[in-house]
Amino acid sequence: MLSQRRQHILQALVEDYITYASPVGSKTLVNRYGIAASPATVRNELSALEEAGYISSPHTSAGRVPTDSGYREFVNGLLDHLPELKTHHEFEDLLHHAREVDDLLQQTSCAMTRLTDCFSMVLAPSLFHVALKQISLVALSNTRIMIIVVTADEQVLNRSVELPTPIESHTLAHIQHALQSLLPILADQDGASKANHMVELPEILRTEPASYIVQEVLLCLHSGERTRHHSQGLSALLSKPEFSQSNQLLPVLKVLEDNAMLMELFNTLGQKTQAQQHLMHVGIGSENATPELSGVSVVAAEYGHGKHAGIVAVIGPTRMDYSHVISAVRSAQTALNKI
Repeated sequence: MLSQRRQHILQALVEDYITYASPVGSKTLVNRYGIAASPATVRNELSALEEAGYISSPHTSAGRVPTDSGYREFVNGLLDHLPELKTHHEFEDLLHHAREVDDLLQQTSCAMTRLTDCFSMVLAPSLFHVALKQISLVALSNTRIMIIVVTADEQVLNRSVELPTPIESHTLAHIQHALQSLLPILADQDGASKANHMVELPEILRTEPASYIVQEVLLCLHSGERTRHHSQGLSALLSKPEFSQSNQLLPVLKVLEDNAMLMELFNTLGQKTQAQQHLMHVGIGSENATPELSGVSVVAAEYGHGKHAGIVAVIGPTRMDYSHVISAVRSAQTALNKI
């Protein structure tokens, strides 16, 4: 447990490093933050904080910088006072101007990047937990069809499919009608159950090429699932001094460009108990389960409820302005809870 003075010094050091990105010395802390102690006393306290692992010295006599543990202590203090953090009301305005859910999520991601100057991402709720509104089968020829799936939240997915055998237009209409009749059942199933539920299909959907079409509908949903995130702000990351060297940035880019890794990262954030839902997640550097993200911090929160939850997140350097970022994520979460 840190003394009040050491907490004050650590907080000042973190805030100064976030602002200036330069190692912080004792005189700077005294002059800029009005710490009621001499530079010599502050130096002693800094030595104690360094021994405890909260700060480190990048070079001899060059001042100190926060470690992941130091940032964690600082962030815990912010999370203890979440209601006092600023609320950004522009997310509320997006709700009234977005044309559809996809548009709203993309605009939310753009707004978070503008507010935080970091990479931001909004993940839509899983398509396997969203009710399906309509499935349409459009004949392009007697062996090629277009599958169009519309979800209850107005997401539109489509997939062009080459059938193994020709199909008559009236048969295609019967298959479409049978698929439509299944929508109330499929709407309440999770991803695995939807696939397994196909053994109980009406007889018409068990024949060829109907069974082939059913599997293609599932593949259409899976394809949409892989692209359900809306991201913005890669250039903001590139501009940070922490990533001036390519070897520091490449591991992060690997994650951000890999849909599978992104889904794994954020799906683990969504695996909380009901009591933990809607809490703010802050993963700092080495705390992140994905090794490639050991040089960044991830601030994320769930929006929505239960199976219909999505995730709003910001990724930036460990030197990010945590107060500002946490406020932006919380404000976006509050607004998105209303959709």
